[in-house]
Amino acid sequence: MSVSPATSSVPTPQSRILGCLLGGALGDSLGYAVEFDSIDSIRARFGPEGLTSFGQLDGGSHFSDDTQMTLYTVDGLLEALEWANDGVAADETACLWLAYLRWLATQGVETPSSAPVPQPRWIDGHDVLRHRRAPGNACLSGLAGGEMGTAARPVNPDSKGCGTVMRSAPFGLVPHISEAAVYKLSCDGASLTHGHPAARQASGAFSVLIHRIMAGAEVRDAAQHALELIENLPDADPELVKRLQAALDLSGTGSAPGRMLSPEELVAQLGEGWVAEEALAVGLYAVLATEGEQNPVEHFRQAVALSLNHSGDSDSTASIAGNILGARYGEEALPTDWLEALEAPELIRGMGERLIAVTLG
Repeated sequence: MSVSPATSSVPTPQSRILGCLLGGALGDSLGYAVEFDSIDSIRARFGPEGLTSFGQLDGGSHFSDDTQMTLYTVDGLLEALEWANDGVAADETACLWLAYLRWLATQGVETPSSAPVPQPRWIDGHDVLRHRRAPGNACLSGLAGGEMGTAARPVNPDSKGCGTVMRSAPFGLVPHISEAAVYKLSCDGASLTHGHPAARQASGAFSVLIHRIMAGAEVRDAAQHALELIENLPDADPELVKRLQAALDLSGTGSAPGRMLSPEELVAQLGEGWVAEEALAVGLYAVLATEGEQNPVEHFRQAVALSLNHSGDSDSTASIAGNILGARYGEEALPTDWLEALEAPELIRGMGERLIAVTLG
């Protein structure tokens, strides 16, 4: 078993759900401030340690499409769960598709007349979501065609951008469903916009990792399990296997942490995070490499800082790290001063509370 930083109590499932969503938004927001900057530019702007706190940003930062789409993933799951609680079977993937089409509308993108017109829901009434925050091209084009992508009939068949994995933590937050169901939901959700196997499998692996953490597993153990799940697939993507194994190996063993990679070494070893398997590997590595005896709040700060200070997709890698740590420690581990700087926390918390209400009561 791996060694985890000291924590005073086991977080409740409710706290883990809120922690995962808010933690991901915190990482996303801090990373979004430097998403397209090189590490040299980040250091020139913020000093040799880079960006490590919201206090370094004049006027704070917005969350990006990563948080937008994560919240719409929650809403798609919510609609399916609400139907189920009313005794009506619903196609979960279709509910996700309709949710993503509503997100697409917030980005000002029209769909063909053949596409369904979703009914508005609570989430759609928040103006903060009606901003373009550098959405991924595959997410936009995969939805704008008006056809529901599937693994058998993929849209963007060659796309494996991180736009799938960065939105997939919520699948792991739904309690009382099997790991196989979590994996399938996540893969099917990814197929709505990205057709490459790595995009589906990375999303599924991330959701299973979150699912295991929610059940009480340590992060390293959950990650090892997710890797083994992927390795045993008949069509396992070799790049995903390689990156996940590297994240585990480079971060040490928990009881014997590895040497911390520099930002330059990080991207050389794990990638810049623009594609799914790289984003997952960088976010996971940052969490594992900063494990120690510090308290959970300090672990959160250190891991998010490590996950975003590099020449790559900083908001997505930091979002993933924040999701993992929030699920592991609960919302009590989120830095208070960071939460005070977070955009629209009432929206994020509101979506989490709705998910809690339909799953845990």
